[in-house]
Amino acid sequence: MKKLLKLLKQNRSLILFVSLMLVFRSAVADWNSVPTGSMKPTIVEGDRLLVNKMAYDLRIPFTHISITQLANPQRGDIVIFDSKASDKKLVKRVIGLPSDSISMQDNVLSINGETIAYSPPSVSNADGSETRTEHLLGNNHQVNVAGIAGQGMITRQSSFGPITVPEGHYLVLGDNRDHSSDSRMIGFVPRAEIVGRASNVVFSANYDNYYLPRQERFFHPL
Repeated sequence: MKKLLKLLKQNRSLILFVSLMLVFRSAVADWNSVPTGSMKPTIVEGDRLLVNKMAYDLRIPFTHISITQLANPQRGDIVIFDSKASDKKLVKRVIGLPSDSISMQDNVLSINGETIAYSPPSVSNADGSETRTEHLLGNNHQVNVAGIAGQGMITRQSSFGPITVPEGHYLVLGDNRDHSSDSRMIGFVPRAEIVGRASNVVFSANYDNYYLPRQERFFHPL
């Protein structure tokens, strides 16, 4: 016991630093690695995202218990959430807010009766998908779709609804629409499962090139 106390005393500065760092990562900010392409082209495999854990709530460290609510997720936000339905942490984009009526027909979204506009394809990808800009009611971002409005390959995930988002929940989709396990599979995301918002890549490693860093993606905004 004396040896243990002596060891703790000798390393108290290191222990304090590690403890504060763990609290910071738990309640303030952290990073999250992305192993899949479900958010391409916005986020690619190997990206590490900076996660603002105080974007929506001030929480008790190491728990999901909210001390105070600071804000609510907005349409277009890229959120990180601990999904009980899929039993893993996921990164997706908020599409539907509580009480919204959402539908999708051949990869074309409609929100509260307003059909979302899409740009002509800017890139044709190797998997047969096209990269387009989705004009999400004031939030413009790129998506990959295999077909749109009856043109190209349409998958079983390409159409749903209309459905109404329940109170206290959100509808989320991956930007890589035909290769994403999102609200179309796991259902609506409860507000309490959302742990933070991502707005920047801090580091990126190329899985297909010996994990070499992609310097052009360092601090890349999302």
